[in-house]
Amino acid sequence: MPDPRAPSAGDTVRRPLLTDSFGRKMTYLRLSVTDRCDLRCVYCMAEHMHFVFHKDLLTLEELYRLSAVFMRHGVRKIRITGGEPLVRKNIMCLFEMLSRHIDNGDLDELVLTTNGTQLPRFAQQLHDYGLRRVNVSLDSLDPDRYRTLTRGGDVRKALAGIEAAQKAGLKVKINSVAMRGAFENELDGLIRFTHERGIDLTLIEEMPLGDVHHDRSASFLPLDSVRQNLETRWTLTPLKANTGGPARYVRVEETGGQLGFITPLSCDFCASCNRLRVSCTGDLYTCMGKDTSVPLREALRTSCGDEKVEGVIFDAIARKPERHSLSVASNAVSGIGRHMSVLGG
Repeated sequence: MPDPRAPSAGDTVRRPLLTDSFGRKMTYLRLSVTDRCDLRCVYCMAEHMHFVFHKDLLTLEELYRLSAVFMRHGVRKIRITGGEPLVRKNIMCLFEMLSRHIDNGDLDELVLTTNGTQLPRFAQQLHDYGLRRVNVSLDSLDPDRYRTLTRGGDVRKALAGIEAAQKAGLKVKINSVAMRGAFENELDGLIRFTHERGIDLTLIEEMPLGDVHHDRSASFLPLDSVRQNLETRWTLTPLKANTGGPARYVRVEETGGQLGFITPLSCDFCASCNRLRVSCTGDLYTCMGKDTSVPLREALRTSCGDEKVEGVIFDAIARKPERHSLSVASNAVSGIGRHMSVLGG
């Protein structure tokens, strides 16, 4: 079991900040703890996936050690992702260790992205360890469509998780992937459902990551057209609110709730990118929309100090691309082979 008394990132002198060649400071780490999930969402992974062998996973101690290195160099927000992070054995130990960095000021925020099915079991513990916000992926309230989208999931479990999170005092934000077809008819219902419960809703364009056996040029739904359609029925007022991510928010005047739009394809947000991603095997991705990565696991396992790991990280950030190369058009898809489940988006 990981030792929560391990050295704090704040126990050593602060080092140079993680800054790329375009002057962007990296302050946000998305840390994947597993590529496994208890659902099989159609836009996220193939129906029959080959998952990472356990021996290739970073241990919880190694995930914590990497987190401390990134915090030492200016990361102020860590999001735990998957796959589904809450299916990782003993994952609460990692949250416990990271929670001390909220207490001592190393971290501004520790956040979780989840499908919600495990929240009835873990929501209270997460709150106890300093989390105040969770993002829940929920693309449909219709039991049949949810079952189809997740390849067998039960929407009642996700809804119970949302209820448990709110009961534990966690602020919930729901993320929904926009796809052409039935989603368009459900969107008004999703807005009402979330805003009636004091939950923000964020819409995300489907990204062409991995072969998921459907035609993304047919399913892709640009959010600029979604917003235009919504404005025929709702009053949307732009907001300056920002949670450190790429979403742009409006207030829906009829409900008083917030609605966010994440548009990686129809409206590029790379200019302000402050994010790094580390896979559960220790591969550092400086850009979600590129298939290149830099391995950190060997440097972690072959050195006692952190200098070797830091060197690899700084070299990778110096080569961080200016922008991603993802695109979806009516007759062409430019994507990459890595499934979304590898990094959690």
